[in-house]
Amino acid sequence: MTSEVIWTWREACDALGLAGAGPDIRGVSIDTRTLDPGDLFIALRGDPGPHFHTASRSDRDGHAFVADAQRRGAAAAMTHRPTGTDLPELRVSDTLDGLWQLGRAARQRLSAPVFAVTGSSGKTTVRAFLSTALGIDAVAGSLNNFWGVPLSLARTPRSARAAVFEIGTNHPGEIEPLARLVAPDVALVLNVRPAHLEFFDSIEALQREKLSICAGLAADGVAVLPDDLSRYALPRQTTTVTFGQSVQADVQLTDYRDAQRVACFRIEGRDVSAIVPGGGVHRAISLAAVLACLHAAQLPLDGALTLTDDAVPRGRGSRLGAAGITVIDDSYNANPASMAAALTTLATEPAPRTIAILGEMLELGPDSASYHRNLAASCSGIDHVVCVGTGMRALWEALPARQQLMHAESVAELQIDALVTHLRPGDVVLVKGSNRVFWQHGFVDALRHQLAQR
Repeated sequence: MTSEVIWTWREACDALGLAGAGPDIRGVSIDTRTLDPGDLFIALRGDPGPHFHTASRSDRDGHAFVADAQRRGAAAAMTHRPTGTDLPELRVSDTLDGLWQLGRAARQRLSAPVFAVTGSSGKTTVRAFLSTALGIDAVAGSLNNFWGVPLSLARTPRSARAAVFEIGTNHPGEIEPLARLVAPDVALVLNVRPAHLEFFDSIEALQREKLSICAGLAADGVAVLPDDLSRYALPRQTTTVTFGQSVQADVQLTDYRDAQRVACFRIEGRDVSAIVPGGGVHRAISLAAVLACLHAAQLPLDGALTLTDDAVPRGRGSRLGAAGITVIDDSYNANPASMAAALTTLATEPAPRTIAILGEMLELGPDSASYHRNLAASCSGIDHVVCVGTGMRALWEALPARQQLMHAESVAELQIDALVTHLRPGDVVLVKGSNRVFWQHGFVDALRHQLAQR
């Protein structure tokens, strides 16, 4: 239990239009498995209704877990129907609406700088970099959807020195309402790349969706954008700060040295340099975006120039060791641009051999096969490639025989014990694919376990 009260009962009631007396609240949870004593448990339904898209719509209902929340030490529950427990309750007409109301009230009481981040890839890494640079805790996971964003807001104490929120999308119209909820002082569009195109008419439609984050900007807010991104969809008179590799960028990446993982930047005539956590040009550009956010908020840059590899979140390029082998865990997600960037970085590793274990990229629409096939060029500097998933067959067939190590239709069919026999000390192994390919199956942990057992 934390010492800080996140919500007094009176504050929570005021946010929800309720009255009554009850306990102080020290955290907010929607999952009893991760609930801490003193939390408010919000009983959400597994089906959020027609206004929100989710890949995990279910018949489960959080009201069935209120008794479990009480056993685990919850201070209270937010419900919209009786649960048969004596746990103090905040009774609302709909708990998802109640969560949004709580998040909105949390934002209204914040006086610290608020940042919002969106993009096709790298959002969670940038959020972690920016949070660390600001000296605040980087929230684990990607709480970037219709329940994750208001939950993150509701968990933010009034005393926060800054706050960084991630906003994602896989359907049109999802970003703007979340951006208006967050009402950021600085809104970052990290990039717009082919991802979730199954649900968008074109890359231009996806760009409009990403730029809609700027609709939530506070009156004097600043949009931070890549220097190559068209701004035709921005609200009028939006103040912008740009980042990238062109001389026109307000924060310019002027040089990146692979061997040292050092990036050089120019910001309004000032030259600075930093070691890039995790390495790679793509992360150097992400670091430029972080510097641009700090610059836009008129905050010191020093915290972003001293980041370490510990700032890289697990599954987003974190480096792990096992049996003398380096495993780069980039298994949380993938799209064509992030896959190409990770492969290019892998090819620069000073290792005897490099091996890429690649999972298919999902939700790419009718051009999926060509996106996978085109990765062959990015694999040219890699010694061996393992392909996992039906979509990866296009890449497998495009690779020369000398690079083909193994192919499996799913991670369940991939024989890890056989794979491990091909690996030897000194190898650097990249694991990357869409979330449902590796991450949800705990593949990297299973691989490291097998390596340790041999």
